[in-house]
Amino acid sequence: MRSFGLNDVWYLLIATQWTIYLTVVAFLVGGALGLWLAVVRTGGSRFGNGLALVWIRSFQNTPLLVQLFLIYYGLGLFGFRLPPFVAAAVGLICYASAFLAEIWRGCILSVPRQQWEAADALALTPWQIRWYVILPQALRIAIPPTVGFLVKLIKNSSLASVVGMTELMRAATAINNATYQPFKVFLCAAIIYFLLCFPLTMLSRRFERQLDVSTRG
Repeated sequence: MRSFGLNDVWYLLIATQWTIYLTVVAFLVGGALGLWLAVVRTGGSRFGNGLALVWIRSFQNTPLLVQLFLIYYGLGLFGFRLPPFVAAAVGLICYASAFLAEIWRGCILSVPRQQWEAADALALTPWQIRWYVILPQALRIAIPPTVGFLVKLIKNSSLASVVGMTELMRAATAINNATYQPFKVFLCAAIIYFLLCFPLTMLSRRFERQLDVSTRG
C-alpha cells in the first residue's frame, strides 16, 4: 500500500482526456443521429415515425449500464468483440441519440404554427420548410437543454469503466485499489468532474436567461 500523491493526480488528469474524447464523439455522432430522428419524428411518414420511436423508446427505457454490457459482452458472444473505447462510444452514441432526438423534437414543435404555414405558402417542400425555416428557429430554443444534456453525458461517461475503458472513473478505481485511500482519490475525481461540468451548467443557465429576455422583448 502506498500514499496518494501528485503522480496519481496526474494520472487522473491523463485519464480525463479519454473522458473528454468519449463525450465529444458520443455528443457529435449521437447528435447527428438524434437530429435525423427528430426530423423523421416530425415528418409525415407514419412508418418512419414508428421506427424512430422504437429506437428512442428502446434506449430511453433501459439503463445505460445494461446497454454497455450488451454491446461489449453480448456482441462478444457472437464473435464481435469491440475495443473498449469503441464499445463505450457506440453505447453512448445510441443513448445520446435517443435523448437528443426527443429534446430537439420538442424544440421543433415549439416553433409557432404560423411559421410552418407561412413557409408552406411559399410553396416550399416539407424538407425545405424544416431545414431552412423551422430548424434555425428551433436551434435557438434547443441550446439550453442541449448544453444541459451534455453535462449529463459527461457524468454518464463514467459508466464506460465497466467495459474496461480507462477513463477518469476507472483510473480513480485503480488508484484506490493501490492506495486504499478512497476519500482522497474519489474526492479528486469529483473535483475534476465538477470542473468539467460546472462551466457548462453556468453556460446553459446563461442561455436560458438570454432566451427568456429575448422572448419577452
